[in-house]
Amino acid sequence: MAAATTEVHPPATHRSRTAAVLWLLSLLTAAGLAVDAYVHADLAQSYDPIKATVSQGGLFRAEAAAAALAALLLLVLRRHRYAWLLAFAVAGAGVAAVLVYRYNDVGAIGPLPNMYEPIWYPEKTASAIAEGVAAATALAGLLLTWRRPARGTGRRHRPSRSRQ
Repeated sequence: MAAATTEVHPPATHRSRTAAVLWLLSLLTAAGLAVDAYVHADLAQSYDPIKATVSQGGLFRAEAAAAALAALLLLVLRRHRYAWLLAFAVAGAGVAAVLVYRYNDVGAIGPLPNMYEPIWYPEKTASAIAEGVAAATALAGLLLTWRRPARGTGRRHRPSRSRQ
């Protein structure tokens, strides 16, 4: 008597629910990253005078580019865990930087200027909230995609051998 193989894949309804959740998370994350990119690109010129080897305006432009790239990649490749990892890294680093430099005067670090700014203003607040939301939703997306097997690697149970 031949034993049947069983698949480990979740049922189709579970997969479609996961796909819908990933779609929603990718939209929320991309929106947060888009706000981050806009605010940093908009403010970059006013921060150009603050510099060591690198200007704070240049760092703002780099953050804007990284956030825009991460948002675009996430919208195109939302099923790929590395897109979620990049989105989480960009948003998490952004929110960490704004909080560190808001509450701590760490001074200049190597080529980076002293970016201490102990105030909140609307653009900074919007960026921090957007980065926080994007980091949280990117982490959720990363966890959802990390536990799924990569495409084409569906694992199957081996047939069990029954003794007779």
